[in-house]
Amino acid sequence: MPNPPTIGLSIPRSDGVSKVTGAAVYADDIRPEGCWYGATVRSARAHARILSVTPDPTYDWTDVVVVTASDIPGENILALITDDQPVLCDGLTRHVTEPVALVAASTRDKALDAVKHVLVVYEDLPFNLDPELAEGHAQHIFGPKGEGGPGAAGCTGWNVFKRITISRDGPVRPTTTRHVHEGEYHVGLQEQLYIEPQGIIAIPGDPAAAEGTAERMLTIVGSMQCPYYIDKALKRVLGHHDYHVVQAATGGGFGGKEEYPSMVAAHACLLALKAGRPVKLIYRRDEDLRATTKRHPARFRIKSTCDAEGFLLDWKVDILFDGGAYNTLSPVVMSRGILHATGPYRSDRVHMTGRVVATNTPPNGAFRGFGAPQAQFAVERHMDRIARELHIDPILLRRKNMFREGDLTATGQTVTDPGAAAVLEAALNAAAAPVKPPSSTPGARGARTKSGQGVALVFHGCGFTGNGEAAIRGSVTVEAALGFITVLTGSTDIGQGTDTIFPQIVAQELDIPLARVRMAPHDTHIVPDSGPTVASRTAMVVGGVTQIAARKLGEQLGARGDALLGVLDGLKAPVRATHQYEDDGTHPWNTETYVGDAYPTYGWMCAIVDLDVDLDTGEVRYHRLVTATDVGKALNPVLASGQIEGGALQALGWATSEEVVLDKYGCMRNDRLTNYIIPTSADAPEMITRLVEIPYAGGPFGAKGIGEIPMDAPAAAVAQAIERATGRVLDRLPMTPERVLAGPRGS
Repeated sequence: MPNPPTIGLSIPRSDGVSKVTGAAVYADDIRPEGCWYGATVRSARAHARILSVTPDPTYDWTDVVVVTASDIPGENILALITDDQPVLCDGLTRHVTEPVALVAASTRDKALDAVKHVLVVYEDLPFNLDPELAEGHAQHIFGPKGEGGPGAAGCTGWNVFKRITISRDGPVRPTTTRHVHEGEYHVGLQEQLYIEPQGIIAIPGDPAAAEGTAERMLTIVGSMQCPYYIDKALKRVLGHHDYHVVQAATGGGFGGKEEYPSMVAAHACLLALKAGRPVKLIYRRDEDLRATTKRHPARFRIKSTCDAEGFLLDWKVDILFDGGAYNTLSPVVMSRGILHATGPYRSDRVHMTGRVVATNTPPNGAFRGFGAPQAQFAVERHMDRIARELHIDPILLRRKNMFREGDLTATGQTVTDPGAAAVLEAALNAAAAPVKPPSSTPGARGARTKSGQGVALVFHGCGFTGNGEAAIRGSVTVEAALGFITVLTGSTDIGQGTDTIFPQIVAQELDIPLARVRMAPHDTHIVPDSGPTVASRTAMVVGGVTQIAARKLGEQLGARGDALLGVLDGLKAPVRATHQYEDDGTHPWNTETYVGDAYPTYGWMCAIVDLDVDLDTGEVRYHRLVTATDVGKALNPVLASGQIEGGALQALGWATSEEVVLDKYGCMRNDRLTNYIIPTSADAPEMITRLVEIPYAGGPFGAKGIGEIPMDAPAAAVAQAIERATGRVLDRLPMTPERVLAGPRGS
């Protein structure tokens, strides 16, 4: 008799009890014996030559160590896409808050005090914070080519990290009337604001290590998305591989803990080696806000041509992303941004150019959506512009132009499912119900308000772009031992539920109770490299690899279901099966020309927002958010809905309140939770969440990735709703009360 199914059921989170009871162990909860505390000396200049770094001779340096670039045993490089970012400044700083030196002390207070007594002498150099000026800016802004600046290996020119062009010329339908529409759209920085700041502990020494390696052995434990990113980066910094990386319980990431923890880990290791004892390096919230990566600001110029009925004939886009002072992941963000810069719409001809440039601001990096939210805000606002100028209903305009099965994307990929139409109709049907009356809002009595409803339609490429999965070839191992099956994977759970979903996949595949499946710790000495926890790939891609690994294990053991349980209970030695991602060649992609299948599949989403605008203050109050999202197959419906609702609320904050304010040197001024404003539970509207299931054959049980798409649609829907309520046309994020009041009126 088959065991109860696990896929499609809302199984409670495996870590739920430990988190709500406080039993979960986060980085700052770990206190190794003899642990010291680290802190970072940061640059006070946007661009300067560092003449000296000197400990203050009048300060008591007892129980304190200081680390500078000269203490790095390996290379002073934070390895990622290109070798342009140092672990510690060595003679030059390119942005404020850049790490110049490190200290560790016996108490956290002593470490924070010691930072103030590391004396840094600068010679100021010219700097630039404006991405519009960066492309043609003088060479001396970033130093000679090849010395670690944007002109280093892998970059495309002075101050330009990446440049991409996409063109597709198809037959243009005959028409006697052509309407040209031009617009410019801007999005600002956004902070990930994970609930737990960046933090890593480095623990040196291992008595069990091989002779000659015990002193340099390290265990790195902390808050992270991608343990193997840290593993690969440390090999170059330390000059050896005698360490392992372990994920602690992680309080959120949203991309902010993709690449940046490699920096924190390198610093913690250097301090631990210098101090000869464990060192904990946990950022304060203000430091985290000022120093870590943000969502890339961007500017989009779109020029489109339509016929009299509103069908798109030509679509031209010019894109500029601000990468900040170092490359980080900017080329990949630019890539995904331009690939989503048509939105889910077909056009006879498409021509798009994009580049990401360097400025003297802190580097920007991964953030949920990875360039697609910026692009699709611009696209949706441009579709609203067309509708406004042609006097066409914006929903009708989207229906006319949205992708249908058989259409070609800008890269020539054939659309293979009816996702755009499915989510649009599902959202409209759900939004037909009347909006619940809003609860009383403090200060709202007697306010002059206008109501509005806005709609946005988006798509999102699931998994890595092009051949990315084939290059990484992520692995998963499944082990049978001691009556249980254990899943070994480098894919981490950062709140999205990976450690719940993977056991569900294995239990369903092998027809055994969920209680018989466990997860191994995410420790690089134990688990294989499954690729990073990013890009809406974990459940879809790594989950698919997990399913096949489980199938292989069942075949090795010659049983499944109740028969397999008997085999498990009788095992004398562990049995393992490993599967590595295999590219089946069904999605050809040319990385040079950007022609072919950009993604293995796409998810689709429609968001409908109902809101009020205070006509006197410009404040926006959300009442309802309806979403319909193609998830392929909801492996765990409650977790899927939670992902969508959490991401959508994050997008509502990006829409109207989250503004990073920089001073004249590029340093974040509003570096507190009191003045960087995110939505709270009190700001969350009623949410109606519809899961649309259009199965993807390449995902486990048909699942698609859904981690990023909730970020793509709501902001544009908010802009349309504000426009319908007030007549104000807002094409810049965030739409703060001041911008709402000052926005131009549409025709």
